[in-house]
Amino acid sequence: MHILIAPNAFKNSLSAAEAAAAIATGLQQSSLECTYECFPIADGGNGTAELILQKCNGKTVIQKVDDPLGRIVAASYGLIDESRTAVIEMASASGLHLLKPDELNPLRALSTGTGQLIKAALQTGIRKIIIAMGGSATVDGGTGILSALGLRFLDRDGNALNCLPENLIQLEAIDTSQLQKEIIRTEVIVLCDVDNRLLGEKGAAAVFGPQKGATPEAVKKLESALAKFNEITKRETGIDMSALEFTGTAGGAAGGLHAYLNARLEKGIDYFLDLTHFEESLEKADLVITGEGSIDEQTLQGKGPFGVAKRARQKHKPVIGVAGKVPSHPGPSFKKYFDLLFSIRNDKIELSEALLRTAEDLTLTATQIGNQLNKTGLSFL
Repeated sequence: MHILIAPNAFKNSLSAAEAAAAIATGLQQSSLECTYECFPIADGGNGTAELILQKCNGKTVIQKVDDPLGRIVAASYGLIDESRTAVIEMASASGLHLLKPDELNPLRALSTGTGQLIKAALQTGIRKIIIAMGGSATVDGGTGILSALGLRFLDRDGNALNCLPENLIQLEAIDTSQLQKEIIRTEVIVLCDVDNRLLGEKGAAAVFGPQKGATPEAVKKLESALAKFNEITKRETGIDMSALEFTGTAGGAAGGLHAYLNARLEKGIDYFLDLTHFEESLEKADLVITGEGSIDEQTLQGKGPFGVAKRARQKHKPVIGVAGKVPSHPGPSFKKYFDLLFSIRNDKIELSEALLRTAEDLTLTATQIGNQLNKTGLSFL
């Protein structure tokens, strides 16, 4: 039996590569005689750029840029395709992990550093940019990125606004005359790990603001700021960002880049699997094991394990999903893609302890799966 091990990262505990290694160890410790391939995946969230660089034999470039609060940090971008394509992870320059808990403030946090990475990559002569947007600390609609590339956000008197995104509510015009010419000639692809739109109850401010430290009052201000940004953008470009899926990704940055850089918004997992030639590995597999921190309804909206399971189903390959949390009674929507779902968590222990035990519990679960496969083969699925 040949098993394809293709997990996403387990948030706050294991990277995708670490999760794959833990599953592989469990299979090795079981009684099952099998071969396997570790194929860690990403859907546009944290770690996507690193995995792309590994799979595509890319190289990393270190660059000093602004963090979300304007402090200098060492971030990085990658080059693949004989240095014709840049791969940028927004979290590298604009990530939540760069801020202490008491520093979180999406009314003032800006994505400028990500724009500076783009600007640096453009100077190498690239023709394409792939941006993975998960893990950002910002809800600025991408105005920080766009400012770094030359856009100016103006008030009624023609003065450049400061203290963005909070002061976007005063926006009256957007000056694009100084936008970097190189970016106009460059294909920009944004990998989205969520399909939220820019505005509304499921929009960038309402959903992602609280995750990034926004109080209820700050969420209202961010919603108004993004609505104003959308209003002026629609007036000046004809593009209604709020009408499009994925535009709420990374605090609305996907929407801003689509409107002003003509960025193509892609479902992250599908693009990743195509780019890394996942189908070639899938063809060889008798069974697929995938997973992430939680497999729930959001998973079925396009997260990593769903993308893997969907492709496996198309090839008539059985799929096992493993996660810290799974539905207690999976309905037809889950059974359509997953033959079995396993929770690795012992409910008797606290979440904080469970996160520390993720690798151990993942290995134990994989051992149990291997032992069962040894007894009954694929018939137990």
